[in-house]
Amino acid sequence: MDVYEAEVPGVGYKYELAVEGSARVVVIVHHDGKRDLYLRPEPDADSEKLLSLTGEEARTLGAVLEGAYFQPVELEDTRVPLGGAVMEWLEVGADSPLSGRTLADAAIRQETGVTVIAVQRGSTTDPSPDPDTVLEPGDTLVVTGTRDQLRDFRARMAPE
Repeated sequence: MDVYEAEVPGVGYKYELAVEGSARVVVIVHHDGKRDLYLRPEPDADSEKLLSLTGEEARTLGAVLEGAYFQPVELEDTRVPLGGAVMEWLEVGADSPLSGRTLADAAIRQETGVTVIAVQRGSTTDPSPDPDTVLEPGDTLVVTGTRDQLRDFRARMAPE
């Protein structure tokens, strides 16, 4: 991942890095230690200020992001006590082929082997969705299956 650095005269330094899709995160580090965090959703879009942090807050956030407080385990290297089954939380995108379809119509279990064990919509969670549950953009599906099944299911959720 490339990080672009530029001096901002009289202010400090600007750091920019590409994130999801074509979005960019921009960090301005002021001479006084303050940090401003911006998001630029598209390369030609204006940056949207997300927050300002003190030096201490920035270091703490950096430590959290780096994994100093919690070190996630890479799934490919993990032994799972469920015989190879893993769980994932996946969001239904607006342009997903599953959007607007029922669980039964999507034939998720039959075609991928993945089981949808819950659907979260906003602050509401259906812990045992019926086959006639219609999937909507923004829904978070809690699914379980093998790593291969989940990889195939993620590909199936992606826009065509």
